[in-house]
Formats: sequence, structure tokens, C-alpha cells
Amino acid sequence: MTAAPDRAGSPIPAQTELLELDVPDTIEQSVRIAAPVERVWALVSEPGWFANVDALTAHRLERDGDLTTVHDPVHGPFVFRTMALEPPTYAAFRWLADAADPGGASTLVEFTLTPYDGGVELRVVESGFATLPGDARKRRAVYDENVDGWETELRLAQEHLEAGGGALSVG
Repeated sequence: MTAAPDRAGSPIPAQTELLELDVPDTIEQSVRIAAPVERVWALVSEPGWFANVDALTAHRLERDGDLTTVHDPVHGPFVFRTMALEPPTYAAFRWLADAADPGGASTLVEFTLTPYDGGVELRVVESGFATLPGDARKRRAVYDENVDGWETELRLAQEHLEAGGGALSVG
């Protein structure tokens, strides 16, 4: 049953909550980085380079075929499936929702590098939020966290790469 709007024409709180819980499927963000494409590629072709808090962190990687377990000192292990590596312009990884289920739900994280005079535009597209396990509230929380996370990760990548940094992984 749908309630009528209030006198000002605003939806009642239950309707507002429902609208806020609609889960978009895709995040798209980009940043321009004043660094050579090879240096940017060295970073973004590493599975899980973007699992950080406040600073880019070296991760220990364990590879098993196309699966990579990324050991983050703060968040613990994450598992990624490498879907495509097309040096130096495109990398795609599946970020597995459940590390114990490599065939289960995941988001697809795609990086596209487009050189321009003086640097590279790094574009990230993460899709698949609508198919993640859990209810709409949980999926929306993951989506919102990743929107904020990509803003931070792209800024950190820009700072790191423009300062001369490159790949971060160990192992």
C-alpha cells in the first residue's frame, strides 16, 4: 500500500527510505594523472591495489591461476579474479564477495588508461552491485562505501604516481 505525499508534496518517510535503498549497479569515476602510462599501468594492473585506508599500502599477494588473494594489513584478505590485462590501457578484475566461493557473487572492476599530452586519464568502472548478496540495505551500504572509496583511491593513486611511485605489491 502506497501512502499519499504530505501537504508539501514530499513523499512520506517510508517512501523516501525505499528510494534511498534503490541500489545503482555501477560506479564510474576518473582522474587525470601527470605520469607516464607505464607507471600508471604498473599500479593498476595489480589486483587489489585499491584496498587501502588513507594511504596506498603494499600488499602481499598469493596467486593461484587467475585468482589472487590480496593480504591487506588493515582489512585482511580479499580475493580477486583477473579477467583481462591489456597493457597498457585496460585491466579488469572480479572482486569476490565471498573469498571461499570463487564462482559466487562479485563486482567487476575495470580500469581504462587513456594517455593525453602530459599524462593519463585513469577511469574506473565498478559494476554488479545489484547482484550482490544480502538485502537492499546491505547492497546500498556496499555501494555507498565504494563510491566514497573510489574517490579516495583515485586521489591516492594520483598523489602516489605523480610523486614518482609505481607498483606496490610484495610477492
